[in-house]
Amino acid sequence: MMTPNQMLRKAKNQKGFTLIELMIVVAIIGILASIAIPQFTQYRVRAQNRVAASDVRNISTQLHAYYADHQAYPK
Repeated sequence: MMTPNQMLRKAKNQKGFTLIELMIVVAIIGILASIAIPQFTQYRVRAQNRVAASDVRNISTQLHAYYADHQAYPK
């Protein structure tokens, strides 16, 4: 049977992580990444759609301003 001092010394001598602990951390990171990546992709698509809609509105505004100045649309 180990004394408390021996157990403390043994615990102090153990540095770092075991292979099992590292594998569990890697698995958890993989699971979180598999959840996050599709969400990120959806956000990116939505942002691109909003940028395109904004560009269409800007072009429309510019065309109306051109028409107001020249009483004709550009050719």
